[in-house]
Amino acid sequence: MKISLCLVLALSCAAPAFAIVTVTSPTNGAELVSPFALVATASPCSLQTITAMGYSLDSSSSTTTVKSTSINLQVNAPLGPHVLHVKSWGSMGAVCTTNVNISIVPDPVSSVPSTATVVSNIQVLTNWKAENDTATGNGTSTGTMKLVSAPSLSGVARSFYTTYTNAAGERYHVSYGADLLATNFLYDGWIFIDGSIADVANLELDMNQVTTNGQTVIYGFQCDGYTRTWDYTQNAGTPQSPNDQWLHSAASCNLQTWAPNAWHHVQISYSRDNAGNVTYKSVWLDGVQQDINATVPSSFALGWGSTLLTNFQVDGLGGYGSSTLYLDSLTIYRW
Repeated sequence: MKISLCLVLALSCAAPAFAIVTVTSPTNGAELVSPFALVATASPCSLQTITAMGYSLDSSSSTTTVKSTSINLQVNAPLGPHVLHVKSWGSMGAVCTTNVNISIVPDPVSSVPSTATVVSNIQVLTNWKAENDTATGNGTSTGTMKLVSAPSLSGVARSFYTTYTNAAGERYHVSYGADLLATNFLYDGWIFIDGSIADVANLELDMNQVTTNGQTVIYGFQCDGYTRTWDYTQNAGTPQSPNDQWLHSAASCNLQTWAPNAWHHVQISYSRDNAGNVTYKSVWLDGVQQDINATVPSSFALGWGSTLLTNFQVDGLGGYGSSTLYLDSLTIYRW
């Protein structure tokens, strides 16, 4: 019987490669901040056992390799469009590749004016408070906080341990100053969720600002685990008779796909006008940019004194449960 040399040597020849190089991140067409996360896995290439994986950019002959069947790396790339080539190598020389089109965009911090006011490491402030958010339904929640050295990026992170019933939410909040005049903001923080991520429905990252007319502008923003979108709030009523509503954007966010026991970088840009209309501009998750581009009324006559306040709210998923999240290097820029 005549046996093909391709079968004997398990070479790819003209036959299909039977290859799967699965790139989880980034997705095709993604706009990214450098460095970005490259997450990929490989199955046998041309029926050969995988001995290594790697990547290259564009037409570069330089390839970064790892002796593994998976990749989880931070990749640096210059601004502009690129083709990311993610590769696997078989035990007898076969090569399989998946190409991903990406575009590197500026880090939002790079566009912050040098005159901006910067408040860093907000997570270490001592005036944090916790309370049940009654707007989340008829359930109950409790929350405790403490500063920890691990896990942390800066050396000091704040942990949030939440227990709940009936999908209730616990709102953690802190006042970090006062500014009647600032109209532009960039929220920049790192979030770590342990193995309890299955008990988290929504993660709310808000900011409130009392302005010159004494009204409070609410910049409400959350990752919605039910609709799997980034949501923002609007006042559908008037400042004196408010009707606070959540609106779903076209930008996707699914907490259940956030890698557990890992740090995730969240950046949100928004601004307001003198009438209290808020424009939600863009959100970045782990360097991946999604545009919101929505302007809504968001001024409330709450009778507050002058303050800048940020909320970190954790809503439970299901009848009961508990979760532990960590917040580190929280910085808010304003100008």
